[in-house]
Amino acid sequence: MGRSVSRGKQPSKGNTDEHLYVTTSIPYVNAAPHVGFALELVQADAYARHFRLLGNDVRFQCGTDDNSLKNVRSAEAAGVQVKDFVNANADRFERFGGLLDISNEEFVRTSRDPRHIACVHALWRACAGNGDLYRKAYEGLYCVGCEQFYEPSELDDGRCPEHGIALETIREENWFFRLSRYGGRLLELVETGELRIVPAHRRNEVLALLRRGLTDISVSRSAERARGWGVPVPDGDEVVYVWFDALANYLTGLGHGSDETLLPRYWNGGQRIHVVGKGISKFHAIYWPAILLSAGLPPPSSILVHGYVTVDGRKIGKSAGNGIDPERIIQSYATPDALRYYLLRHIRSADDGDFSAERLEAAWSGELAGQLGNLANRVLALLSTSFGGIVPPVPDSAFVDEAARLPGKVVEAFDAYELHVGLAEIFAFIGEANRRFTQCAPWADAKALLADLTPEDRKATAARLGASLAEQIYGLAVVARCLLPFLPSSAAKLHSRLGIPSPRLYRDPLMVAGVKVAPQAVLFPQRAAA
Repeated sequence: MGRSVSRGKQPSKGNTDEHLYVTTSIPYVNAAPHVGFALELVQADAYARHFRLLGNDVRFQCGTDDNSLKNVRSAEAAGVQVKDFVNANADRFERFGGLLDISNEEFVRTSRDPRHIACVHALWRACAGNGDLYRKAYEGLYCVGCEQFYEPSELDDGRCPEHGIALETIREENWFFRLSRYGGRLLELVETGELRIVPAHRRNEVLALLRRGLTDISVSRSAERARGWGVPVPDGDEVVYVWFDALANYLTGLGHGSDETLLPRYWNGGQRIHVVGKGISKFHAIYWPAILLSAGLPPPSSILVHGYVTVDGRKIGKSAGNGIDPERIIQSYATPDALRYYLLRHIRSADDGDFSAERLEAAWSGELAGQLGNLANRVLALLSTSFGGIVPPVPDSAFVDEAARLPGKVVEAFDAYELHVGLAEIFAFIGEANRRFTQCAPWADAKALLADLTPEDRKATAARLGASLAEQIYGLAVVARCLLPFLPSSAAKLHSRLGIPSPRLYRDPLMVAGVKVAPQAVLFPQRAAA
């Protein structure tokens, strides 16, 4: 089968003793959420739902990065107090997760979660206790959009390679973190796969940075430059650098530095999976593991790196002025699944992908409604009129065998971080189901049963009609189960229309009209450990 989510262990086997911690990155709240961030939310949510259905103990966390200088300057430009500005936009991000049907157990706001300062301070003191923090005067080129310093060699015609803006020259005496101390260990982690970075070209980018050598990084800034906003340095008069602060959120939600009940279960004893955008992969694959190693904590298990959502080839961004309001999209379709489907099916999981309202509409009406919805309507209508809604015995057929293989293909897609492939496999099967339905023409048999037939012909026609409808119901039931991580609302509705309960686990017996039609071993075969 496909690759496992981390080296040596396969959470996709559905081991209830396997604890998994799935997180999104936390966005700046300098503006309302745009459709680009929705991609990360639905990818991480699909993984969380998938792992739960496989029987894993999953905790899923999202949040907002409230303490960036970008937020401060946006509030000043709007003429609003920073606290009020941040709270209003953070509210929108949290509400947006609900509108998009995101199933997170935790949402951390770094400016007002009472656990967060305690977490950052605990992490800071652990690094200091290990001798990894020191004072240094520094002058460098800083991008507020990225919240990072750049070397002149990294610039694009003197501008930020990410945002295309001029950089600011900053002169300060700050606290520095000995990142250079951890280059060798990080290289070993990535090369061995103990820290898995997907896709391969993002892993290769990180390896290139590590082999080039690491320099120490500033982890504080003056309170004056931060306008007094942010997490204060322990026992100091500066503010903790936003990335040290923001990355700590993954531990905040587990109570590090406060109530650490969840920490042993989901961080020290489980798998730690971060879903992040390509623009911040360096922070998560280099800075964050090094900080954790310094603090005596395990590094992440897997970092899944997605691309950007673009419009006409340009990255969607708050500052770019091309943001698309995802709330309006969800409201216009009266379901989050239209947007979820487009982002998960029509944007390759690890690559950039263009967005347009026209392509979204075509995907929704032509694929979800046109293929899946239309097939379900036709099959269920014939089942109602011909058999009173009672499903005949499911036959042994090549089509049924093909349906039974579909879940394994979906599991492979999750293992390989190719969610678009998983949905493509599901809808390729739906296309085959439509062709099979047309080829068998069960409506002709249903019509024939209304005519005068010999007993033998009536029996043969009814059997042929029943087999055709039963195998289609079976196929739809498998599709409904496979769609649960991707399109939870649509999958639940399809289960309801088929008269079968949504499963708690993938391996729950597949029931059609109260009859078990396939064992778990057929639907989700067990795999040998890696």
